[in-house]
Amino acid sequence: MLTIKEIAAMAKVSRSTVSRALNNSGYVSEEARKRIDQVIEETGYAPSEQAKSLRTKKTKVIGVILPTIQTETASKIVTGLDKELSQHGYQILLANTNLEKEKELEFLDLLKARQVDGIILIATNTEQALLQKINALKIPVVLIGQEAEDVASVTYNDYHASMEITAFLIEKGHQRIAFIGVDETDRAVGYLRKKGFFDEMAAHTLIVEENWVQRAVFDIDSGHQAMEKIITNSTEKPTAVFAVTDRLAVGAMSYLKQNGLRIPEDIAMISIGASEMSQYVDPALTTMDYQNELAGEKAAKQVLSLIADPSGKKNVVLDYRLIIRDSV
Repeated sequence: MLTIKEIAAMAKVSRSTVSRALNNSGYVSEEARKRIDQVIEETGYAPSEQAKSLRTKKTKVIGVILPTIQTETASKIVTGLDKELSQHGYQILLANTNLEKEKELEFLDLLKARQVDGIILIATNTEQALLQKINALKIPVVLIGQEAEDVASVTYNDYHASMEITAFLIEKGHQRIAFIGVDETDRAVGYLRKKGFFDEMAAHTLIVEENWVQRAVFDIDSGHQAMEKIITNSTEKPTAVFAVTDRLAVGAMSYLKQNGLRIPEDIAMISIGASEMSQYVDPALTTMDYQNELAGEKAAKQVLSLIADPSGKKNVVLDYRLIIRDSV
Protein backbone atom coordinates (compact mmCIF):
# COMPACT_ATOMS: atom_id res chain seq x y z
CA MET A 1 0.00 0.00 0.00
CA LEU A 2 1.24 3.47 -0.87
CA THR A 3 2.51 5.83 1.79
CA ILE A 4 1.93 9.58 1.96
CA LYS A 5 5.61 10.02 1.14
CA GLU A 6 5.21 8.03 -2.10
CA ILE A 7 2.06 9.96 -3.08
CA ALA A 8 3.90 13.22 -2.47
CA ALA A 9 6.75 12.12 -4.76
CA MET A 10 4.38 11.02 -7.52
CA ALA A 11 2.34 14.24 -7.31
CA LYS A 12 5.49 16.39 -6.99
CA VAL A 13 4.30 18.06 -3.76
CA SER A 14 5.40 17.96 -0.14
CA ARG A 15 4.18 15.34 2.35
CA SER A 16 2.49 18.07 4.40
CA THR A 17 0.52 19.15 1.32
CA VAL A 18 -0.72 15.58 0.79
CA SER A 19 -1.66 15.35 4.49
CA ARG A 20 -3.63 18.62 4.32
CA ALA A 21 -5.42 17.45 1.17
CA LEU A 22 -6.38 14.08 2.64
CA ASN A 23 -7.62 15.61 5.89
CA ASN A 24 -9.21 18.73 4.36
CA SER A 25 -7.18 20.85 6.76
CA GLY A 26 -5.26 23.92 5.70
CA TYR A 27 -4.59 25.48 2.32
CA VAL A 28 -3.83 23.35 -0.76
CA SER A 29 -3.55 24.99 -4.19
CA GLU A 30 -5.99 23.86 -6.86
CA GLU A 31 -3.15 22.62 -9.07
CA ALA A 32 -1.58 20.56 -6.25
CA ARG A 33 -4.95 19.12 -5.27
CA LYS A 34 -5.60 18.00 -8.86
CA ARG A 35 -2.24 16.20 -9.03
CA ILE A 36 -2.86 14.50 -5.67
CA ASP A 37 -6.38 13.46 -6.72
CA GLN A 38 -5.02 12.05 -9.97
CA VAL A 39 -2.45 9.92 -8.12
CA ILE A 40 -5.11 8.66 -5.68
CA GLU A 41 -7.47 7.81 -8.54
CA GLU A 42 -4.78 6.01 -10.55
CA THR A 43 -3.42 4.03 -7.60
CA GLY A 44 -6.66 3.40 -5.70
CA TYR A 45 -5.04 4.66 -2.50
CA ALA A 46 -7.19 4.68 0.65
CA PRO A 47 -5.81 5.64 4.08
CA SER A 48 -6.18 2.87 6.66
CA GLU A 49 -8.61 3.34 9.52
CA GLN A 50 -5.73 2.85 11.95
CA ALA A 51 -3.74 5.61 10.30
CA LYS A 52 -6.72 7.95 10.31
CA SER A 53 -7.33 7.18 13.98
CA LEU A 54 -3.75 8.07 14.85
CA ARG A 55 -4.04 11.40 13.02
CA THR A 56 -7.48 12.43 14.22
CA LYS A 57 -7.46 10.66 17.62
CA LYS A 58 -10.90 9.28 16.60
CA THR A 59 -11.71 5.60 16.11
CA LYS A 60 -15.08 6.24 14.39
CA VAL A 61 -16.57 3.57 16.68
CA ILE A 62 -19.51 4.01 19.06
CA GLY A 63 -19.99 1.50 21.86
CA VAL A 64 -23.59 0.37 22.47
CA ILE A 65 -24.52 -1.39 25.72
CA LEU A 66 -27.74 -3.43 25.58
CA PRO A 67 -29.63 -4.95 28.53
CA THR A 68 -30.56 -7.93 26.33
CA ILE A 69 -30.01 -8.59 22.66
CA GLN A 70 -33.09 -10.80 22.33
CA THR A 71 -35.87 -8.20 22.46
CA GLU A 72 -37.43 -6.44 19.51
CA THR A 73 -37.09 -3.14 21.36
CA ALA A 74 -33.29 -3.47 21.41
CA SER A 75 -33.27 -4.58 17.78
CA LYS A 76 -35.26 -1.54 16.65
CA ILE A 77 -33.10 0.85 18.68
CA VAL A 78 -29.90 -0.60 17.19
CA THR A 79 -31.41 -0.33 13.70
CA GLY A 80 -32.05 3.38 14.30
CA LEU A 81 -28.56 3.87 15.73
CA ASP A 82 -26.86 2.17 12.81
CA LYS A 83 -28.95 4.04 10.24
CA GLU A 84 -27.84 7.39 11.62
CA LEU A 85 -24.25 6.57 12.61
CA SER A 86 -23.35 4.83 9.35
CA GLN A 87 -24.23 8.00 7.45
CA HIS A 88 -21.41 9.70 9.36
CA GLY A 89 -18.88 6.91 8.86
CA TYR A 90 -19.23 5.38 12.32
CA GLN A 91 -19.37 1.71 13.25
CA ILE A 92 -21.11 0.13 16.25
CA LEU A 93 -19.54 -2.12 18.87
CA LEU A 94 -22.27 -4.02 20.77
CA ALA A 95 -22.07 -5.22 24.38
CA ASN A 96 -24.86 -7.32 25.90
CA THR A 97 -25.29 -7.27 29.71
CA ASN A 98 -28.04 -9.93 29.94
CA LEU A 99 -29.72 -7.63 32.48
CA GLU A 100 -26.75 -7.85 34.87
CA LYS A 101 -26.08 -4.41 36.40
CA GLU A 102 -22.47 -5.24 37.19
CA LYS A 103 -21.81 -5.83 33.49
CA GLU A 104 -22.95 -2.30 32.68
CA LEU A 105 -20.04 -1.00 34.77
CA GLU A 106 -17.62 -3.54 33.31
CA PHE A 107 -18.58 -2.70 29.73
CA LEU A 108 -18.18 1.03 30.33
CA ASP A 109 -14.55 0.37 31.33
CA LEU A 110 -14.04 -2.06 28.47
CA LEU A 111 -15.36 0.34 25.85
CA LYS A 112 -13.19 3.13 27.23
CA ALA A 113 -10.18 0.82 26.89
CA ARG A 114 -11.21 0.16 23.28
CA GLN A 115 -11.04 3.95 22.79
CA VAL A 116 -14.54 4.33 21.36
CA ASP A 117 -15.54 7.89 20.49
CA GLY A 118 -18.82 7.67 22.41
CA ILE A 119 -21.11 5.27 24.28
CA ILE A 120 -24.86 4.75 24.02
CA LEU A 121 -26.36 2.86 26.96
CA ILE A 122 -29.85 1.37 26.88
CA ALA A 123 -30.07 1.67 30.63
CA THR A 124 -32.07 -0.36 33.14
CA ASN A 125 -31.16 1.79 36.15
CA THR A 126 -29.68 5.12 37.15
CA GLU A 127 -28.05 4.02 40.39
CA GLN A 128 -25.26 6.13 41.84
CA ALA A 129 -22.50 3.66 40.96
CA LEU A 130 -23.46 3.82 37.28
CA LEU A 131 -23.68 7.62 37.19
CA GLN A 132 -20.34 8.00 38.96
CA LYS A 133 -18.74 5.67 36.42
CA ILE A 134 -20.24 7.60 33.49
CA ASN A 135 -19.08 10.96 34.83
CA ALA A 136 -15.56 9.62 35.40
CA LEU A 137 -15.19 8.29 31.84
CA LYS A 138 -14.63 11.64 30.11
CA ILE A 139 -16.27 10.09 27.02
CA PRO A 140 -19.61 11.26 25.53
CA VAL A 141 -22.39 9.03 26.90
CA VAL A 142 -26.08 9.01 25.98
CA LEU A 143 -28.70 7.05 27.94
CA ILE A 144 -31.74 5.57 26.23
CA GLY A 145 -34.85 4.88 28.30
CA GLN A 146 -33.67 6.42 31.58
CA GLU A 147 -33.13 10.06 32.56
CA ALA A 148 -30.31 11.16 34.84
CA GLU A 149 -28.97 14.53 35.91
CA ASP A 150 -25.94 15.75 33.93
CA VAL A 151 -26.14 12.87 31.42
CA ALA A 152 -27.60 13.27 27.92
CA SER A 153 -30.61 11.02 27.34
CA VAL A 154 -33.41 9.94 25.05
CA THR A 155 -36.42 8.89 27.10
CA TYR A 156 -40.03 7.85 26.71
CA ASN A 157 -42.89 9.48 28.58
CA ASP A 158 -43.53 6.37 30.67
CA TYR A 159 -45.57 8.01 33.39
CA HIS A 160 -48.09 9.73 31.14
CA ALA A 161 -48.26 6.81 28.72
CA SER A 162 -49.25 4.54 31.61
CA MET A 163 -51.85 7.05 32.79
CA GLU A 164 -53.30 7.18 29.29
CA ILE A 165 -53.45 3.38 29.03
CA THR A 166 -55.22 3.13 32.39
CA ALA A 167 -57.65 5.92 31.46
CA PHE A 168 -58.41 4.12 28.20
CA LEU A 169 -59.34 0.93 30.08
CA ILE A 170 -61.51 2.91 32.51
CA GLU A 171 -63.27 4.65 29.60
CA LYS A 172 -64.03 1.19 28.22
CA GLY A 173 -65.89 0.40 31.44
CA HIS A 174 -63.17 -1.47 33.36
CA GLN A 175 -62.85 -0.82 37.10
CA ARG A 176 -61.12 -3.99 38.28
CA ILE A 177 -57.75 -3.67 36.56
CA ALA A 178 -54.70 -5.81 37.32
CA PHE A 179 -51.08 -4.82 36.73
CA ILE A 180 -48.03 -6.87 35.70
CA GLY A 181 -44.84 -4.86 36.22
CA VAL A 182 -41.10 -5.34 36.70
CA ASP A 183 -38.54 -4.49 39.37
CA GLU A 184 -38.80 -0.82 40.35
CA THR A 185 -35.02 -0.35 40.28
CA ASP A 186 -35.74 0.06 36.58
CA ARG A 187 -37.09 3.56 37.08
CA ALA A 188 -38.71 3.96 33.67
CA VAL A 189 -40.34 0.56 33.13
CA GLY A 190 -40.62 -0.57 36.74
CA TYR A 191 -41.37 2.59 38.72
CA LEU A 192 -42.85 5.21 36.37
CA ARG A 193 -45.21 2.86 34.53
CA LYS A 194 -46.48 1.52 37.84
CA LYS A 195 -46.87 5.02 39.29
CA GLY A 196 -48.83 6.18 36.24
CA PHE A 197 -51.19 3.23 36.62
CA PHE A 198 -51.80 3.72 40.36
CA ASP A 199 -52.17 7.51 40.08
CA GLU A 200 -54.79 7.19 37.35
CA MET A 201 -56.69 4.52 39.29
CA ALA A 202 -56.62 6.77 42.38
CA ALA A 203 -57.86 9.72 40.32
CA HIS A 204 -60.98 7.66 39.56
CA THR A 205 -61.17 6.40 43.18
CA LEU A 206 -60.73 2.81 41.98
CA ILE A 207 -59.26 0.19 44.31
CA VAL A 208 -56.50 -2.18 43.22
CA GLU A 209 -56.46 -5.46 45.12
CA GLU A 210 -53.05 -6.52 46.38
CA ASN A 211 -53.12 -9.80 44.44
CA TRP A 212 -53.90 -7.97 41.20
CA VAL A 213 -50.38 -6.52 41.18
CA GLN A 214 -47.56 -8.90 40.23
CA ARG A 215 -43.89 -8.36 39.48
CA ALA A 216 -42.25 -10.22 36.61
CA VAL A 217 -39.04 -10.16 34.55
CA PHE A 218 -38.70 -9.33 30.87
CA ASP A 219 -39.85 -12.57 29.24
CA ILE A 220 -43.01 -14.32 28.07
CA ASP A 221 -42.87 -17.15 30.60
CA SER A 222 -42.72 -14.63 33.46
CA GLY A 223 -45.88 -12.97 32.14
CA HIS A 224 -47.57 -16.38 32.09
CA GLN A 225 -46.58 -17.00 35.73
CA ALA A 226 -47.70 -13.54 36.84
CA MET A 227 -51.11 -14.01 35.24
CA GLU A 228 -51.49 -17.37 36.97
CA LYS A 229 -50.83 -15.73 40.35
CA ILE A 230 -53.40 -13.01 39.65
CA ILE A 231 -56.12 -15.50 38.72
CA THR A 232 -55.45 -18.15 41.38
CA ASN A 233 -54.91 -15.73 44.30
CA SER A 234 -57.74 -13.24 43.68
CA THR A 235 -61.07 -13.44 45.43
CA GLU A 236 -62.56 -11.42 42.57
CA LYS A 237 -61.06 -11.63 39.10
CA PRO A 238 -60.03 -8.43 37.29
CA THR A 239 -61.75 -7.54 34.03
CA ALA A 240 -58.60 -6.10 32.46
CA VAL A 241 -54.81 -6.44 32.77
CA PHE A 242 -52.15 -3.83 32.04
CA ALA A 243 -48.77 -5.50 31.37
CA VAL A 244 -45.80 -3.14 31.08
CA THR A 245 -44.32 -4.91 28.04
CA ASP A 246 -45.72 -6.83 25.08
CA ARG A 247 -43.78 -9.97 26.01
CA LEU A 248 -45.37 -10.02 29.46
CA ALA A 249 -48.79 -9.46 27.91
CA VAL A 250 -48.34 -12.33 25.44
CA GLY A 251 -47.37 -14.64 28.30
CA ALA A 252 -50.41 -13.52 30.29
CA MET A 253 -52.70 -14.07 27.28
CA SER A 254 -51.30 -17.58 26.89
CA TYR A 255 -52.27 -18.45 30.46
CA LEU A 256 -55.79 -17.03 30.06
CA LYS A 257 -56.47 -18.98 26.87
CA GLN A 258 -55.07 -22.20 28.33
CA ASN A 259 -57.51 -21.85 31.21
CA GLY A 260 -60.63 -21.11 29.19
CA LEU A 261 -60.78 -17.35 29.74
CA ARG A 262 -61.71 -15.30 26.68
CA ILE A 263 -59.90 -12.14 25.60
CA PRO A 264 -61.39 -9.52 25.76
CA GLU A 265 -64.83 -10.87 26.75
CA ASP A 266 -63.68 -12.17 30.15
CA ILE A 267 -60.43 -10.24 30.61
CA ALA A 268 -59.06 -7.45 28.41
CA MET A 269 -55.31 -7.08 27.84
CA ILE A 270 -53.18 -4.01 27.09
CA SER A 271 -49.42 -3.30 27.09
CA ILE A 272 -46.53 -1.16 25.89
CA GLY A 273 -44.11 -1.91 23.05
CA ALA A 274 -45.90 -2.23 19.69
CA SER A 275 -43.72 -5.25 18.88
CA GLU A 276 -44.23 -7.18 15.68
CA MET A 277 -45.73 -10.13 17.55
CA SER A 278 -48.36 -7.86 19.14
CA GLN A 279 -50.27 -7.65 15.86
CA TYR A 280 -50.12 -11.42 15.17
CA VAL A 281 -51.21 -12.88 18.51
CA ASP A 282 -54.88 -13.84 18.74
CA PRO A 283 -56.59 -11.55 19.51
CA ALA A 284 -54.30 -8.76 18.26
CA LEU A 285 -52.88 -6.85 21.21
CA THR A 286 -53.75 -3.25 22.03
CA THR A 287 -50.41 -1.60 22.79
CA MET A 288 -48.57 1.71 23.12
CA ASP A 289 -46.04 2.49 20.37
CA TYR A 290 -42.83 4.14 21.60
CA GLN A 291 -41.12 4.48 18.17
CA ASN A 292 -37.95 2.66 19.23
CA GLU A 293 -36.15 3.04 15.91
CA LEU A 294 -36.61 6.81 16.19
CA ALA A 295 -35.15 6.62 19.71
CA GLY A 296 -32.03 5.05 18.21
CA GLU A 297 -31.74 7.77 15.59
CA LYS A 298 -32.15 10.52 18.20
CA ALA A 299 -29.55 8.94 20.50
CA ALA A 300 -27.09 8.66 17.61
CA LYS A 301 -27.53 12.35 16.82
CA GLN A 302 -27.04 13.14 20.49
CA VAL A 303 -23.75 11.26 20.77
CA LEU A 304 -22.42 12.80 17.55
CA SER A 305 -23.33 16.23 18.88
CA LEU A 306 -21.49 15.49 22.14
CA ILE A 307 -18.39 14.31 20.26
CA ALA A 308 -18.35 17.70 18.51
CA ASP A 309 -19.18 19.64 21.68
CA PRO A 310 -18.96 17.74 25.01
CA SER A 311 -20.67 20.59 26.87
CA GLY A 312 -23.90 20.33 24.88
CA LYS A 313 -25.81 17.82 27.00
CA LYS A 314 -29.58 17.67 26.58
CA ASN A 315 -32.54 15.38 27.18
CA VAL A 316 -35.00 14.37 24.47
CA VAL A 317 -38.44 13.01 25.41
CA LEU A 318 -40.24 11.07 22.67
CA ASP A 319 -43.98 11.02 22.08
CA TYR A 320 -46.15 7.88 21.98
CA ARG A 321 -49.36 6.64 20.36
CA LEU A 322 -51.91 4.04 21.38
CA ILE A 323 -52.58 1.31 18.82
CA ILE A 324 -56.10 0.01 19.47
CA ARG A 325 -56.67 -3.61 18.46
CA ASP A 326 -58.92 -6.51 19.50
CA SER A 327 -57.62 -7.37 23.00
CA VAL A 328 -59.65 -4.58 24.67
